Amino acid sequence: MAQQGLRQRSLPAVATESIRMNGAGKNTPVAVPAGSQGSRGGPVELLRMILLLTYFVISSCMINATQFLGAPLYIINRNYYYALMRWTKQCFGLLITTLCQWWSPTMIRLYSDWLYLWWIAYTNHTHGHLFIILKESLKWIPVLGPGMMFFEFIFLARNWATDKPRLVRDLSKLKSRHSGPLSGSGSLDPMWLMVFPEGTNLSDNGRVASARWAEKQGFPDLKHQLHPRSTGLLCCLQELKGTVDWVYDCTVAYEGIPPGEYGQDIFTLRTSFIEGMPPKSVNMYWRRFRVSSIPLDDAKDFERWLHDRWVEKDRLLERYMQTGCFPPIAEADDPLELAGVEQKSPVDRPGARYIETAVQQASRWEFCQIFLGPMAVGMALLAYCKLAGLRSLVQEASDRFF
Repeated sequence: MAQQGLRQRSLPAVATESIRMNGAGKNTPVAVPAGSQGSRGGPVELLRMILLLTYFVISSCMINATQFLGAPLYIINRNYYYALMRWTKQCFGLLITTLCQWWSPTMIRLYSDWLYLWWIAYTNHTHGHLFIILKESLKWIPVLGPGMMFFEFIFLARNWATDKPRLVRDLSKLKSRHSGPLSGSGSLDPMWLMVFPEGTNLSDNGRVASARWAEKQGFPDLKHQLHPRSTGLLCCLQELKGTVDWVYDCTVAYEGIPPGEYGQDIFTLRTSFIEGMPPKSVNMYWRRFRVSSIPLDDAKDFERWLHDRWVEKDRLLERYMQTGCFPPIAEADDPLELAGVEQKSPVDRPGARYIETAVQQASRWEFCQIFLGPMAVGMALLAYCKLAGLRSLVQEASDRFF
């Protein structure tokens, strides 16, 4: 289990995060302990970079090779084809986990928060059923682009006139039913669809554009976030209505970002993976909302509902900036009440708790399955071809003599 390293505590020694583990739908703050703290010097950084690139490129090529070798299964048996693609997605989740574990403990670059959240899916055994909405240009990246297309990720061009029919078509696939390996026990496959309503990273330019949009819409500006855009998320929820029960909201804070600065400028790919200087902790606060309680029939009502949730998230981030932690959760707490900045400290809250963990794989050698894929798929296809050839010979002999 990926959760074997979980530790419960009453007070955070570092900034904390809130996370749902093992599918428990409760808001539980979690803290990720510190990684390395200091540059390792030129030669060591060069060695780290060479090892990282070698491992990442070889692993990605292995996963991609498994996908291409298994592509004929789409014609032979689609249930097994989809099962294989889910398995390769699990392998990529393992790749992300080991990159964090070995090169940048607890941290994925802020440009790629979705990679870190992939590990959250890994802890819930759904890392093979994760779907992400991405920019269309990303599918042209060598190796990774075709891999993401095999993963059935959704690519949009940021032009709603052309994106909407494509999004509706791709979302309809998420409601399909399969009976092969890695399928769900019920009528629908497990599915996590990851959506970032802000649409871009937090930056100076983004803040200016977000403030301008808020003024135009009549919304007060947010202090720590960009305003969400509701159109895409509303479309997703409307199309998936009846097949999903909950929307999970995750608020993320990285320790070590001064007020007025942005994580993408401080924790870069070089500092986190090459120099080995990730944040001391990555902090997450999870909430969930029942889909039936969300106003999906009116676009304006939904836009207001979504904005209200972002106001709550902004208050949570303000709490984090003031105290260094998100509010802890006690069994009887209302998560919306905890968004307020003025409240008791953790020491005054009986039963309040945090969960502290580290990004790591469940077992030491689990990552080896990344490299076993091409061999296993190749041998299976070879056996199938030989069996098909044998059947053909038997049929030919039967026709000749009988």
